[in-house]
Amino acid sequence: MKLATIEKLCCPFDRSDLELTRITEDLAGKIEEGWLHCTQCKRMYPIVKGIPIMNPDEYREFSLEQPLLERWQKQLKGKQVKNFRILDKAQEEADTTDNSD
Repeated sequence: MKLATIEKLCCPFDRSDLELTRITEDLAGKIEEGWLHCTQCKRMYPIVKGIPIMNPDEYREFSLEQPLLERWQKQLKGKQVKNFRILDKAQEEADTTDNSD
């Protein structure tokens, strides 16, 4: 996927800007693998073989995305993905605290 195309995309849920994390690119600079994530709702959209997977949550299967997330652990830098959202440690701890009540 060309970078110019990625720059035109927005989050389908809240129309916020998306940030790109590149994993692999081809020689022409097209993104082959990586992810986009929303700066507002924190949803993560994987890019596989140059195609961003931007389906609504109800049409996504975490089990199909899990192998990618395992392969991308280094690039996630300790962040976790839950309900298709990227959580940092503070968000994850707050979520755990909220669920224990």
